[in-house]
Amino acid sequence: MTEKDRPWVMRTYAGHSTAEASNALYRTNLAKGQTGLSVAFDLPTQTGYDPDSPLSRGEVGKVGVPVPHLGEMRKLFTDIPLTEMNTSMTINATAMWLLAMYQVVAEEQNPDLSPDEVAHLLAGTTQNDIIKEYLSRGTYVFGPEQSLRLIGDMIAYTVHEIPKWNPINICSYHLQEAGATPVQELAYALCTAIAVLDQVKSSGQVSEDDFEKVVGRISFFVNAGVRFIEETCKMRAFVQLWDEITRERYGVTDEKMRRFRYGVQVNSLGLTEAQPENNVQRIVLEMLGVTLSKDARARAVQLPAWNEALGLPRPWDQQWSLRFQQVLAFESDLLEYDDIFDGSHVIEAKVAELVEGAKAEIDRVQAMGGAVAAVESGYMKQNLVSAHAARRARIESGEEIIVGVNKFETTEPSPLTADLDTAIQTADPEAERAALASLEAWKAQRDEAEVADALKALAEAAKTDANLMHPTLAAARAGATTGEWAGALREVFGEFRAPTGVSGAVGAVSEVGSAGAELSAVRERVRATGEELGGRLRVLVGKPGLDGHSNGAEQVAVRARDAGFEVIYQGIRLTPEQIVAAAVAEDVHLVGLSILSGSHMELVPDVLDGLAAAGLDDLPVIVGGIIPSSDAKALVERGVAAVYTPKDFGLTEIMDGFVDVIRKANGLD
Repeated sequence: MTEKDRPWVMRTYAGHSTAEASNALYRTNLAKGQTGLSVAFDLPTQTGYDPDSPLSRGEVGKVGVPVPHLGEMRKLFTDIPLTEMNTSMTINATAMWLLAMYQVVAEEQNPDLSPDEVAHLLAGTTQNDIIKEYLSRGTYVFGPEQSLRLIGDMIAYTVHEIPKWNPINICSYHLQEAGATPVQELAYALCTAIAVLDQVKSSGQVSEDDFEKVVGRISFFVNAGVRFIEETCKMRAFVQLWDEITRERYGVTDEKMRRFRYGVQVNSLGLTEAQPENNVQRIVLEMLGVTLSKDARARAVQLPAWNEALGLPRPWDQQWSLRFQQVLAFESDLLEYDDIFDGSHVIEAKVAELVEGAKAEIDRVQAMGGAVAAVESGYMKQNLVSAHAARRARIESGEEIIVGVNKFETTEPSPLTADLDTAIQTADPEAERAALASLEAWKAQRDEAEVADALKALAEAAKTDANLMHPTLAAARAGATTGEWAGALREVFGEFRAPTGVSGAVGAVSEVGSAGAELSAVRERVRATGEELGGRLRVLVGKPGLDGHSNGAEQVAVRARDAGFEVIYQGIRLTPEQIVAAAVAEDVHLVGLSILSGSHMELVPDVLDGLAAAGLDDLPVIVGGIIPSSDAKALVERGVAAVYTPKDFGLTEIMDGFVDVIRKANGLD
């Protein structure tokens, strides 16, 4: 019998509510055959805030697990031997801090070994790609230059001290979610890798002999969409391009060190709220795109659950996705053959086309100074917003078919969603209170002087070119918190607001045909209503809280602009108070709030109360996001004029709804 290849590492992206609840979930998933951990952290942890920060309100434990200090990291991995695990941590701006706490917990689990011996046993990955945070996901803290310094320090440290660790995951995943075409996904991810490697090289912390090891520990995290032939070709193009870049630009001679190593989460963007049972076959098709080609097969795979467009998946939903992988790996004959695409003219031609397009775009970015310059100028962000607008327009026109959404919409009632309130897991309402209590108790038992000294040493080191991993480990051992670590560096590095890409983005709705006619009709309503109210209609698009997924808000802003509204969009991570202040200052006719993190029931009422206090209780507010129907009903009862969820994909139709809301609020109908 043919000897099978080893299967990829099978993960489930998980973490919620509290460290204790997440720990129980991890141990259950490992018992079900999962072979690696993939930790989801909540937004305060990702953006460097403690649970008691005003910005953390409503966000604690929502999209992942809160880890504000070492005590919570201990709870997260109770009875999970870290020296035997392969752990992926989705963490970027605060990656250095979370890796330090992970390492300290591993040391505590192995008191008979020296810290150096423990470090050499640890295996896993920190995501740590900050460039894509400016472009798509929004959990950056510091500016590009300071962020690259932190990444470079981590890479230099891990190459010497934690040699089995992947210190960075270059993430094209989030670029695709932000609208990237396959060519853009290839080009921008590889430009990010070039920026990171150039940073490490120029820092002088790694010798020429060790630089090959740095290249060998660079991993990637990609997205696989439902066009699985194209996705297969994209992955083969990645392999080819990475081999060429590492050989020609960096002179890496060891073929193993040039290997394109990647993990994958298949495309959550393509999951639909309408007929969500169709998401099952979407997930399977997307998995095939990164597993069928042996020469471009993922090293680790994690799959979303069928109901993620509805809310937080339950353990059973995650188990179902794990079983998809296990059936493919252990029941099918996939792992018994060499690459089944070798010699295919179709595949070879498509790969060559993608390689050619990606090389041209890489050259454009490098000519303007590389990835950092392309972020700061807004070039890459603007291209992604425009590409996403084009895709939305294709869906609205019916050119791109989404089964159950814009075609084949007739459906039988689904037993999976007969009771929507039990078809998803509800975030623990006590998570925030528990995190606050944990933080208070932690601070009460630590040595404050030791913490203060450690944070001062960290800040002083940040003013030099010293490697910051060492003072970060000292701060973790002293008992500093996530917010304190980030706060010390904020004092030195300052903060950063990335370009939104909206002002220069190209709207993609055709001016002809039915789509053009619909937009023209809405544009006329916007103009006429503005005349009735004595000026141009103004809309404020706001993103309260720490949710950085801005793709939807950006598309709403672009389409509103194309429909004739004056649009005020200030980007991500605003407090309710800032949104209220902007509504007052800009004298807007409508406030639109976009929230995807699940914090709508806390943050939307805060905005409504703020508007009322400012004398604007008659200003209409609409809300968009992943909002369960029971929550949507409660928001309307609270005073929200309309709620939009992923099933409302027609942006021009939504713009028409904006006019309806404004007219009703002003007594025009």
